[in-house]
Amino acid sequence: MPALFMFRRLRRRAVVCLAAVALAFASLVAFSGASQAAAQGPCDIYAAGGTPCVAAHSTTRALFASYNGPLYQVQRASDSTLKDIGVLSPGGVADAAAQDSFCVGTTCTITRLYDQTGGRNTLVYQGPGGTGGADSAAVASTEAVSVGGQKAYALYINPGNSYFAYNSAGGVPTGSLPEGEYMITSGTHVNGSCCFDYGNTEIDHKADGNGAMDAINFGTECWFGGCSGTGPWVQADLENGLFTGGSKAWNPSQVSETSRFVTAMLKNNGTTQMALKGANAQSGSLTRFYSGAMPAGYNPMHKQGAIILGSGGDCCQTNRNASAGTFYEGAMVKGYPSDATDAAVQANITAAGYGTTTPFTPGAKVSLQATTSCCTGYYLQHDTGDDKVVVAPVTSSSSAGDKGDATWIVRAGLANSNCVSFESANTPGKYLRHYALQLHLQPDDGTSLFAADATFCSKPGNSGTGYSLQSFNYPAKYIRHYSFTGYIASDGGTNAWDHPSSWAQDTSWLAASPWS
Repeated sequence: MPALFMFRRLRRRAVVCLAAVALAFASLVAFSGASQAAAQGPCDIYAAGGTPCVAAHSTTRALFASYNGPLYQVQRASDSTLKDIGVLSPGGVADAAAQDSFCVGTTCTITRLYDQTGGRNTLVYQGPGGTGGADSAAVASTEAVSVGGQKAYALYINPGNSYFAYNSAGGVPTGSLPEGEYMITSGTHVNGSCCFDYGNTEIDHKADGNGAMDAINFGTECWFGGCSGTGPWVQADLENGLFTGGSKAWNPSQVSETSRFVTAMLKNNGTTQMALKGANAQSGSLTRFYSGAMPAGYNPMHKQGAIILGSGGDCCQTNRNASAGTFYEGAMVKGYPSDATDAAVQANITAAGYGTTTPFTPGAKVSLQATTSCCTGYYLQHDTGDDKVVVAPVTSSSSAGDKGDATWIVRAGLANSNCVSFESANTPGKYLRHYALQLHLQPDDGTSLFAADATFCSKPGNSGTGYSLQSFNYPAKYIRHYSFTGYIASDGGTNAWDHPSSWAQDTSWLAASPWS
């Protein structure tokens, strides 16, 4: 190779590498602290890279530095009233307190995710009252998270929840036009059913053939077989298959992404090339799982320009979504983003400060709302007639006494400070404890047995919704309502309240705003 040609080639590579570092560094500087959170968003980075966002959705934060509009809409079950939830400041984090205030004493669902680009690609749930279909809207308060130290809520999708958008003038790439997309999801709330997707989909809710979709998939489904590991994996749903690489064969560069928060990326130039990337959304850089040729039969692409979230493309007009997953934020862009842009977006994400939070912070007040379909307006409370604990309905018109009976003060676990105990809000000194496997409200007698009986460890909800409260000294048993009475129960056993029917739902609770 001639020396001059080699020098020019090396110099060109050096310039590209320096540009990537500079772009990523600029993003890091812009997000060096919580006070700078509005300096730059992912969609500002994409625009600077020449690949502007055509759709941007999030329940947690603004994706543009200047965005000051609504992020999502919630609906109250009590009166069907709707409310938009916005940001605390331009370019900032969601106003979770507005949701908490609006939804106090009832269940709220997320009915739509607004498109922050202004392109009117707003996602609406696929069910009656939404875009039509068989699905329903996801519960709004299932998972609270922290973003830059501020509380926010996830879109926590269970089977039967999904969202869809289509606007012919919305600018989403169609046909073989190039496209990129990312989402932040969770490696701890997944399943192996079809298909937890975010991205480009069919406008007719039907599987219209190879290349009709171009969506990120995240889950444990191994479509073509031969997968290595247990997942979940970042895959490409291109219709008629979930691809880990450029063919139906398993891509050995794929790895499971099990982090609490996961960045998933897909880009596709529409004719010859695609790439898959992933990372821990809290720290570190992207891993490139695949970059290369399109699978056979997918060149060129035939994208239709609708957007799906939470399901596959042939859902959910006459069927229901079967997948589970969590969505925090995501965007779709016009064009094929550079690796430098991808890296800068990931740096922006990690600097945003995603973290876990819990409603069971010592000193906080909470009401524990049942999630079983029979009893969603029922709350765990003590019976004023005796010391037993039951579930019973509470509404805004209930008496102050009833509201107080259904309110608990969270305390550090009497037997283990890593867990919690629940003190009655209106009878101080009395705690929720189990005795002979039934729940009672009794005063702390100072014994180690009482401390153990009154200590519970918070876990993700056994049904996939809310939280489950595990007995400290009987770890196979969880707080359960059965025949409107409180117990600690195992999933199957000799006692009537151990019956496996609806056990997962009966042991899953929403940490609702306190009634008093």
